[in-house]
Amino acid sequence: MTTVVDGVFTLSQADKQERLLPELARLTEHHRRNGEAYARILSATGHGPDRDYRSVADLPWLPVRLFKTQVLKSIPDESVFKVLTSSGTTGDVSRIFLDKEAAAAQTRMLSRTIQAAIGRQRLPMLIADTPAVIKDRKSFSARGAGVLGMMNFGRDHVWALDPQEKPDVEAIKGFLAKHGGQPFLIFGFTFMVWLYLYEVAREHKLDLSNGVLIHSGGWKKLIDQSVDNAAFRQAFANHTGLTRIHNFYGMVEQIGVVYLEGPQGNSLYCPDFADVIIRDPETWQELPPGKPGLVEVVSTLPESYPGHALLTEDLGVVHGIDDGDWPGKRFSILGRLPRAEARGCSDTFSGGQA
Repeated sequence: MTTVVDGVFTLSQADKQERLLPELARLTEHHRRNGEAYARILSATGHGPDRDYRSVADLPWLPVRLFKTQVLKSIPDESVFKVLTSSGTTGDVSRIFLDKEAAAAQTRMLSRTIQAAIGRQRLPMLIADTPAVIKDRKSFSARGAGVLGMMNFGRDHVWALDPQEKPDVEAIKGFLAKHGGQPFLIFGFTFMVWLYLYEVAREHKLDLSNGVLIHSGGWKKLIDQSVDNAAFRQAFANHTGLTRIHNFYGMVEQIGVVYLEGPQGNSLYCPDFADVIIRDPETWQELPPGKPGLVEVVSTLPESYPGHALLTEDLGVVHGIDDGDWPGKRFSILGRLPRAEARGCSDTFSGGQA
């Protein structure tokens, strides 16, 4: 097992639980005191003040869909610094309210997590997206927030798509001519990386072997094309030379947290300040490794809104504990709950082919 020195993938599962439980219980009371809507939800579900919780799985969770229908925040209106929105496709979107402290914590902890994959040096960066995605700096879509957040880890940024959302082959070639001989960073949402970078690189025989790819979201369309994670990684290795690839799982409703794929691929890992719980969709009990169920995500970061324990609409499975690239749980996302809204960031891309 490899451990990230001075990073955020360091705690064994037992140590993580010992650290997370009191902090998550504190957040539950913090949000109760500072959010009337959340306090009513706790009261209605039998979670009275100062209840004694014996495990993280015992803590109250919110269905992530609530953020589409309710205003849930623990800060006054005058303290709202930024509002993030999700990428729902039906018109209903989550709205996540951040104050300046929460926004700073989001950036800081995201940075520490991503450094596990790319190191501390800012690398030249190729973005598999269009600059149009970050036009509005006050209110972001999940896709725009993801791109802007990742841009902090790069330099000499080049967009793989032009403002009209078409592949900019000459820009990609120019970037590689200047930076391709040294380590460089690539970021994009999975389907867009495949369609607008992989296929372009394969067609034009571009060498991406010095790249480090960070990507997420948009798997449904690739699965429909019989491209799973293993096939995705193999195709990049075979046709572009790119082998350093890290998928991640995250959502706008839980700021600053990304569950990062380990160096060997195939499994996602939880940073030290977050965890996942797999629940039986009928009994809501926590399931053991090897049993698929609904994914609950927990994090100690959300202070400005009650997002510290959220039941997602994703299905997942824990493969093992303390037995992989990094300590803690290693897991996979298996797909969306049947009939749940499709909300992949790249699935909302407006380009004609996406």
